[in-house]
Amino acid sequence: MMTEKVDLENTLVDESQRQLKEQGASSRLQQDKYSEGSVSESEDDNERVDAAEEETDDDDNTFFDTRDFLSSCSFKSTGSDFRISSFSTDDEDFYTIESEDGIDPSIISVGKNYPHVKRRKKLPDPVEKEKGVSLWSMIKDNIGKDLTKVCLPVYFNEPLSSLQKCFEDLEYSYLLDRAYEWGKMGNSLMRILNVAAFAVSGYASTEGRTCKPFNPLLGETYEADYPDKGLRFVSEKVSHHPMIVACHCEGTGWKFWADSNLKSKFWGRSIQLDPTGILTLEFDDGETFQWSKVTTSIYNLILGKLYCDHYGTMRIQGNCEYSCKLKFKEQSIIDRNPHQVQGIVQDRHGKTVATLFGKWDESMHYVIGDCSGKGKGTDTLSESHLLWKQSRPPKYPTRYNLTRFAITLNELTPGLKEKLPPTDSRLRPDQRCLENGEYEKANSEKLRLEQRQRQSRKMQERGWKPRWFVKDKGSDTYRYIGGYWESREKGNWESCPDIFGQIPADQLLD
Repeated sequence: MMTEKVDLENTLVDESQRQLKEQGASSRLQQDKYSEGSVSESEDDNERVDAAEEETDDDDNTFFDTRDFLSSCSFKSTGSDFRISSFSTDDEDFYTIESEDGIDPSIISVGKNYPHVKRRKKLPDPVEKEKGVSLWSMIKDNIGKDLTKVCLPVYFNEPLSSLQKCFEDLEYSYLLDRAYEWGKMGNSLMRILNVAAFAVSGYASTEGRTCKPFNPLLGETYEADYPDKGLRFVSEKVSHHPMIVACHCEGTGWKFWADSNLKSKFWGRSIQLDPTGILTLEFDDGETFQWSKVTTSIYNLILGKLYCDHYGTMRIQGNCEYSCKLKFKEQSIIDRNPHQVQGIVQDRHGKTVATLFGKWDESMHYVIGDCSGKGKGTDTLSESHLLWKQSRPPKYPTRYNLTRFAITLNELTPGLKEKLPPTDSRLRPDQRCLENGEYEKANSEKLRLEQRQRQSRKMQERGWKPRWFVKDKGSDTYRYIGGYWESREKGNWESCPDIFGQIPADQLLD
């Protein structure tokens, strides 16, 4: 069944990608590369997504086609199809705000009044010319194997680690700043609508990203101190088998934390990734929301144009008045309007009070009331309001198709290197060499670090514990224990080993 599905998917015409190309985001990678997270397998890999599919099959008719509305002139904002962000190519655009009709003027400026920090707009020019590598030659002997044990050359990586990818989900953190302010004003409905838009926005950067992030070493960390976004973030690889990364972020009036693992199914022509773990958002007034990510599949690993799709049901559970259900529609052969997301917000009595719709790689809108039923189409949609819109693509496209925000994640700004612990992803030599275009050196360093990584399972079995996170008693979730930023302030990293260096002979584990 999956093979037949993939055969059909191979002929899919992706009109939204063509439109993006016309808007200047035409940078794409070679067809023989693919993306995957660090993954592990178990017999129940697909139980969660199967359950989601069973639940949503009966509700497929509630998906109304928004293509005509989303492509209409009345929908487009004046001046640009993308939101201006603090990572705009031109410094003078830093405080430019796109037209957002219907939003309280006191809310529009939220998330825009942070200090400006000068960050890079492009990656370094490569030192060497890249060599082409056939993906088929790499995977034909690995069908059915545990993907965590498949060693790929550095050409299939992008110069970011999975820890940095966690922070990339917070690109549109201004939505959480707005949600906090809406709650302070007593508008709990607008709060959860902005939270829902934030949950969707994390997928926007995945379009066209066909290289895999680096698998972190056990104990590897990543920090992001972004005063220009009003937040601080720290993540750590807390387990090797299963591969789990945990993160914690402190924003303006809110905290966000999560741990994640990916369970995979490799189908030869495609790979299915089922995330496990819970994402938690807590506001300073005590209101909390929790949700899990949906299934991701990557198609055409062998032939045709690579593309990814996200599908399934995402439930955002709140501890106060409202909850939200978002349905990511699965792409199909007859669907020429892909990437649709639709959802509803319900109160504690189960009444639908608002409807959301949009695309995970473009924008999200809302309408007060229930217009999710069949036949309640464009008349009601014309009354919709914008919640979120994707930022402009970078002025200097990368071969990895990084967003302007992602381009900044591995940057060593002046004075930063001296403040980082020796475990930070920015100091990882193979990743740094790849970013600099030193491909031969990057490959040799990657091989060296993978050999070192083989010690991780034994370290974990012998009692190794993460430095900044601890597993909650009675559950498999990890929570931040604090102390990172205090250690950074003091420059005290004695408890952090040099995980990227050579292993002394007397420390090798048998």
